[in-house]
Amino acid sequence: MFLLHSLGNFAPLREIFFMEERVQKLMAQAGLGSRRECEKLIANGRVTVNGRRATLGDKADPTTDTIVVNGRTIKPLQTEKIYVALHKPKGVISSLDDELEEGRTTVRDLVPLPGHLYPVGRLDKQSTGLILMTNDGNLAHKLTHPRYGHEKTYRVVVEGRISQEALARWQEGVYLDGRKTIPAKISIVQQDVSFTRLEIVMREGRKRQIRRVANMLGFPVTQLVREKIGPLTLGSLKPGDWRHLTDKEVAALKAAVAASKEKRPRRKSGGKPDNRPGKKTGRGSKQSTNRPQSDNRKSGSRTQRKKGPKK
Repeated sequence: MFLLHSLGNFAPLREIFFMEERVQKLMAQAGLGSRRECEKLIANGRVTVNGRRATLGDKADPTTDTIVVNGRTIKPLQTEKIYVALHKPKGVISSLDDELEEGRTTVRDLVPLPGHLYPVGRLDKQSTGLILMTNDGNLAHKLTHPRYGHEKTYRVVVEGRISQEALARWQEGVYLDGRKTIPAKISIVQQDVSFTRLEIVMREGRKRQIRRVANMLGFPVTQLVREKIGPLTLGSLKPGDWRHLTDKEVAALKAAVAASKEKRPRRKSGGKPDNRPGKKTGRGSKQSTNRPQSDNRKSGSRTQRKKGPKK
């Protein structure tokens, strides 16, 4: 949606969940001129999104936002749903545009199909594996958001012989940025003195989560490949190649989404103090207010003796 302040720090999430594009790009696709000509219209104040004046750099979702140019409402093009499996190679970013304008290749560059296609299941630049590209916003949202609990499977190689203690901590969840990770299924596929090959099945995907947790535990990642998103598998697709999903694969994805229920985290009862790292004790807690009464009484008695009448 336009101007989503609540997701201001999560631009990638806005891009996936709300299928946003830059306003000038949507205008150009609607036949209102080149992108440069559309940028001039925006700069001259002749474009609004949901009743608010647009500025250069703003994004909008053509399926839900109302874009008006010179009093004329732009209507989204009616297109058929597209579902593409892509094997993202190393060195490619999981974005629609190179926002830093450094000439980096994006996953969108690898799929030369017209229309709006968005990545489902982002991977960092050094990781490889399966990414779903689609213009189906509802499917993209429910496959990506951890609230719906869809699993993603990774093949990961880490340095060293990982210990059972570290493996157990990883499986149970560790704290990243003050929040505990959702428990993961992790199994050892192969192990040697110098490396460990793992299969990791997760229901969330924070930024560089696997790499960060592995580093925290002392076993840095040397290779990371995503093999599955829900029922969809990478198969024999080579790095950089893509293909359209079969009708059976699309039906399986839609069935998985239809069967999923929104899973909200349960709140613990009992009012126990939060012992997470960096969590300060509240003023109302016993730890911050309980001073031994004997100390108060002694202090008071000394004060009374000092303030007693002189003889």
